[in-house]
Amino acid sequence: MFALLLAVIYVSFISLGLPDSLLGGAWPIMYREFDVPVSFSGIIFFIISAGTVVSSLMSDRLTKKFGTGRLTAISVATTAAALLGFSVSTRFWMLCVIAIPYGLGAGSVDAALNNYVALHYKSRHMSWLHCMWGVGASVGPYIMSAVLTGGKAWNGGYRVVGIIQVVLSVIIFASLPLWKKAEGTETSGSKDDEYKGRPIPLKDVIRFKGAKEIMITFFCYSMIEQTCSLWAAGYMVFGRGIDTAKAAGFAGMFFIGITAGRALSGFLTMKFNDDQMMRIGEGVIALGIILIFLPLDTTVIIGLIVTGFGCAPVYPSIIHSTPVHFGRDKSQAMVGIQMAAAYIGTTIMPPVFGVIAENISVKIFPLYLTAALVLMTIMYETVVKKTAGGIQDA
Repeated sequence: MFALLLAVIYVSFISLGLPDSLLGGAWPIMYREFDVPVSFSGIIFFIISAGTVVSSLMSDRLTKKFGTGRLTAISVATTAAALLGFSVSTRFWMLCVIAIPYGLGAGSVDAALNNYVALHYKSRHMSWLHCMWGVGASVGPYIMSAVLTGGKAWNGGYRVVGIIQVVLSVIIFASLPLWKKAEGTETSGSKDDEYKGRPIPLKDVIRFKGAKEIMITFFCYSMIEQTCSLWAAGYMVFGRGIDTAKAAGFAGMFFIGITAGRALSGFLTMKFNDDQMMRIGEGVIALGIILIFLPLDTTVIIGLIVTGFGCAPVYPSIIHSTPVHFGRDKSQAMVGIQMAAAYIGTTIMPPVFGVIAENISVKIFPLYLTAALVLMTIMYETVVKKTAGGIQDA
């Protein structure tokens, strides 16, 4: 039962990544068609991000009301409807309106699935599942590219991915009996669980020992990942004088590092526990940043790959360690606020670096990453100390 359900979850994670890069790939055509400034993609991105933050914070309440399986199915169906809505949009305001359910659906399924895997499966599956997300995020742009090079409009790319999401939602709805059986085997939690299965108020969640620190940890991680994603090419071009075309290709090395690193991390988790994997990741990120600092163009490229490798175990390890650090009965609420903190970091901090780069220098890029890494390391070690020393076994 759990093996079959795991297969459904793996497919779900691939699907989660599919839409993430569509807007970036299609926007150079979309903004002309909608007759808006090129910067307006930021408006859509912000609306989607705001929706993911809201739904992440509500994940504990929604999961306890609907169950993980039903919430996942509903959320994927909502995302599918939003993608199909994008494909028939003829005005920019329509994209903005449809971006609301898009974000709400994406945030709900992300938080619910991550917590479910943390509760029921080994750490290696968390790493491999996030590797599958990377596969989906990589395939999405290829789908859009294939549609455009085939002579069709950008709408076709959204339509194809939307149909894939529809098929997936049907599969998840069909698998609901498996989810019910699996959830029926869950225990009610610790004997001193004061909430007795009720949704935990946000004000209480934030007061848990280590809650604020784990939020800052996730915020800093997202700051590193998204700043590398959006500014690596700019740093190479404006800070190191690398050719624009080459820099664009080299920037993608960071995500190759993350995807390959998560595949490898799954095997390493058989030997190391989540706290140890987190520390290994932090050390590798530090090595990557040092390489980015060095003056040779080759070391910058290698540094981005190494930084990606270092980032690989961080996100899965934090999520998977949540039930151990904070308790199984509180994990869904904690995962929800962690995901919200991650989305906020993803949304805010790359533009902050843009302001710094414009007013100071883009060369500060590795220092910016260093500051985020140092704060992330301090905060996670504080979490380990505050939550009874952290994980005791692998």
